[in-house]
Amino acid sequence: MNEHIVDIDETNAQALLIEESHKRPVVVDFWADWCEPCKTLMPLLEKITTEYDGAFLLAKVNADTQQMIAQQFGVRSLPTVMVIQNGQPVDGFMGAQPETAVRELLQKYLPAPWDPLLQQASEALEQGDFAAAVAPLRQAYEESGQQHNVMIAYVHALIEAMRLDDAEAVLATVGLADQDAAFEQLSAQLQLKREAAKSPEMAALEAAVATDPDDADSRVKLAVQYTTAGQYRDALENLYTVLKADTDHDNGATKKLLLDTIASIGKGDPLAAEYQRKLFSLLY
Repeated sequence: MNEHIVDIDETNAQALLIEESHKRPVVVDFWADWCEPCKTLMPLLEKITTEYDGAFLLAKVNADTQQMIAQQFGVRSLPTVMVIQNGQPVDGFMGAQPETAVRELLQKYLPAPWDPLLQQASEALEQGDFAAAVAPLRQAYEESGQQHNVMIAYVHALIEAMRLDDAEAVLATVGLADQDAAFEQLSAQLQLKREAAKSPEMAALEAAVATDPDDADSRVKLAVQYTTAGQYRDALENLYTVLKADTDHDNGATKKLLLDTIASIGKGDPLAAEYQRKLFSLLY
């Protein structure tokens, strides 16, 4: 039995509906055995309660056996759901609702499930560790359904961590209607970082590789330049190209460089995982 789901009667109503609502929101579900929509709604509320793991209390009131409580709250039809905060009903609905509507209602009063990830990233950012902020922000970005404010924080961390290709890829997914001042600022920062990262040496190496695609040594040097400039995909692809031709290039130093580059991106990163798989299939 989930400790955040309780049955209400006259012995615990004051403590769990009123006093508890001063500590966290209490979601009250008024139901009855004969009510068919109640049988659809209750499992949905229980699932969301389990997912939020204590962010709110789900209080179930059988309106048939607890008529006095139902009357005190002015319940006229079933199911009725109320959100109680600081001892007062603040929101609610009558009748069975789709899951999206239930979640939209609750999200107004509850912390988002990805808030701890944002907090973790915030602490890393405060310490100037932008690379450490990338993974929790990526997870929050995905879990939030690519919410705009999470996207802004994620791209900011990517740019500061010199993950410029990834930052550009995320910004490219933003629709015209959402291209606000924060989006424009990040786009400008990205371009400035790109310009600053370009060097005459990189340009010379790019020219050398374009002239002779089999020039493995130039490819490796170019990969190092790309890594410094935050172009990790380009860096990894060049190293991988060299290893495809010679898995023991430079007595294993190139393979080590590829592994070091993967490690610097971070465990669990999609780009790192992609090139780990590629290297594994190449070697084995």
